[in-house]
Amino acid sequence: MRVLHIINDLATGGAEKLVTDTVPLYNSKGIVTDILLLNGRETPFMRQLKEAGYNVYDLGQGSTYNPLLAFKIMPYLKKYDIVHVHLFPAQYWVALAKRLSFSKVKLVYTEHSTSSRRMRKPFFKIADPFFYQPYERIICIADDVLKSVRNHLKISEKKLTIILNGADIKKIRIAEELNTSVFFSGDVKIILQVSSFHFPKDQPTLIRALQYLPESIKLLLVGEGLQKEECVALVNELDLAHRVLFLGIRMDVPQLLKTADIIVLSSKYEGLSLSSIEGMAAGRPFIASDVPGLSNIVGGAGILFPYADEKQLAMEIKKLFNDSRYYAKVSEKCRMRASEYDITIMVDRHIEAYKALLNQ
Repeated sequence: MRVLHIINDLATGGAEKLVTDTVPLYNSKGIVTDILLLNGRETPFMRQLKEAGYNVYDLGQGSTYNPLLAFKIMPYLKKYDIVHVHLFPAQYWVALAKRLSFSKVKLVYTEHSTSSRRMRKPFFKIADPFFYQPYERIICIADDVLKSVRNHLKISEKKLTIILNGADIKKIRIAEELNTSVFFSGDVKIILQVSSFHFPKDQPTLIRALQYLPESIKLLLVGEGLQKEECVALVNELDLAHRVLFLGIRMDVPQLLKTADIIVLSSKYEGLSLSSIEGMAAGRPFIASDVPGLSNIVGGAGILFPYADEKQLAMEIKKLFNDSRYYAKVSEKCRMRASEYDITIMVDRHIEAYKALLNQ
């Protein structure tokens, strides 16, 4: 079986990291798996795969929103049994390429989000059915995602399936923590958020929460994106520059997770957040916004706080640091919850779905 994963690029983001982490696993199980990028600008994820010897093709470095990309995709459809697509607009151009080429390749699309700006616009309510139709299977990464797709589209239930996202739990658990002196001097406690600086992420709430916490509590923010400048400005405005470090893109996230005392994900909504799974796998208390895509995965294990409520977030952080038994209890619950989302389970289910499509 030959499988091609197509995605916009391999910049920072949950879907991009998922593709990066799973391609080696597919190949180790005898599934020849390559990647095609609409935009081939070099990124750490791309270098990681290329240096490991995996095939990463690209269609240049132009805009991913150019519909002419469909014509560049067409030749690739002839070389694979399954084409697995991630994110918009890759979803549109692959569907268009199949329609124009009359290709018989089986298309799979993973829906990564419970909500998107596209789904809230009337134009896409009309256009999306045309572009979803060529996909034989639509993988929803959580129950909330499936409900969102079902509400948005009139689509055959046979095409929809739930396969929970997974994280490389083993890699995180064997990682060694870093010395905190690399980041801050003195006796400090570290809070960490790992996520892109793009909507729907909500780093400003976490930054504002720092005002209500002792000076010894510091913040590390990992990621890049359009909203980073806004966050840097907020840090300076609140005179917190000595307590916040922006680390950019890092390839040592497992080590950073182990270094943190508390891990936070402040967001407006998620699909099924890999960052939350990885954070809980580190065996540290995990705190997340009480929003779709986080409430179900974190609730009952980690701690939830009302969206954009920096004062409540600060209170939850204080409670953990002030009560060692509570801290240990939440840490263990998080560790156990993460075990339910091992990446190998997800990969095996994807392979089962591929085989079922080819046997139809």
